[in-house]
Amino acid sequence: MKFGIDRLLDNPDLRKPLAGRRVALLAHPASVTGDLVHSLDALATLDDIDVVAAFGPQHGLRGDKQDNMIESPDFTDPVHGIPVFSLYGEVRRPTAAMMDSFDVLLVDLQDLGCRIYTFITTLRYVLEEAAEKGKTVWILDRPNPAGRPIEGLRLRPSWESFVGAGTLPMRHGLTLGELAHWFVETLRLDVDYRIVKMEGWEPAKAPGYGWPLGERTWINPSPNAPNLWMARCYAGTVMLEGTTLSEGRGTTRPLELFGAPDLDANRLVAEMQALAPGWLRGCRLRACWFEPTFHKHTGKLCEGVQIHIEDAAYDHGAFRPWRLQALAFKAIRKLRPDYDLWRDFPYEYERDRLAIDLINGSELLRQWVDDAAAAPSDLDALTLPDERSWQEEREAVLLYR
Repeated sequence: MKFGIDRLLDNPDLRKPLAGRRVALLAHPASVTGDLVHSLDALATLDDIDVVAAFGPQHGLRGDKQDNMIESPDFTDPVHGIPVFSLYGEVRRPTAAMMDSFDVLLVDLQDLGCRIYTFITTLRYVLEEAAEKGKTVWILDRPNPAGRPIEGLRLRPSWESFVGAGTLPMRHGLTLGELAHWFVETLRLDVDYRIVKMEGWEPAKAPGYGWPLGERTWINPSPNAPNLWMARCYAGTVMLEGTTLSEGRGTTRPLELFGAPDLDANRLVAEMQALAPGWLRGCRLRACWFEPTFHKHTGKLCEGVQIHIEDAAYDHGAFRPWRLQALAFKAIRKLRPDYDLWRDFPYEYERDRLAIDLINGSELLRQWVDDAAAAPSDLDALTLPDERSWQEEREAVLLYR
């Protein structure tokens, strides 16, 4: 198959509308061609495109910033001599001066298929600014590695943030190009935009179910996104960022496992099984021990659970990572009602609302966990209507059927 960047590089006719225009690129370390050349370097070799600037989102254009709220500065690219503007430094939205530096912005970002991933918010911001300044945006499309499944509560009104760019469910099932189309439609943006589609993307095809496994190399789109298995788990395990539990940062399997020094993993899994066995389908859970080298519980032996979705037991249609992780929180509350679960700290520059609520786009998930009388069926009653409404809404923007 071909990603958007590869089609643009291979087809001079696709590039003709860029002739004579100043071109900028929004990219990150995973923005590479099928030959593993960074998109900026590949575009710079073309005689018919004038690349005059580049932009980097959270974690930077070339290098990786390990954690949230670690900012990247602007700099001059030492190879190409062009300015590289940070959209995760002094500003989150491109400034007027940044927008004045180009005529067409190419967006080539590998997404993870989860609402909280900040590249989605950056996409919204550049589309809004392009509409305001009369600029053109081209999205060079890439796969959603989590595929087409939908899961989770939709973000509620007034809960937008840098980790919640719109009323999406946690797992939206769209590519970045489809998301761009959705933003333009729902925000009623008057913007000149184009999506350079992929060729041959088959999100229902095993074993990748969204990622062309065995055909394309996985490059970390962010430092703690090391493989496809993490991408599959992420819509659930990202919620761990709002808790006192380790999400495995500081280990070699971040966001595929969770734990703490005072957790009883076997007892926890047994309680999860008793509460909602159907929510454990599609994967296997294994008790494990790990010692983070940085982040939460640094240097402490943690007992925890690893979510395994990399072998023949994986069922793409049955696996529900958001419900699985929510169930783990519920089981902890059942076993230890006073457990200090929710982490109160500045999260993506928000200081007045709990991180777990920002991540979920409302207080509903946390309230369900903390309500001793609430059952798994109650969370389903809240969530299923959201999932059904999104299933209907997204039909209008699907590019690959």
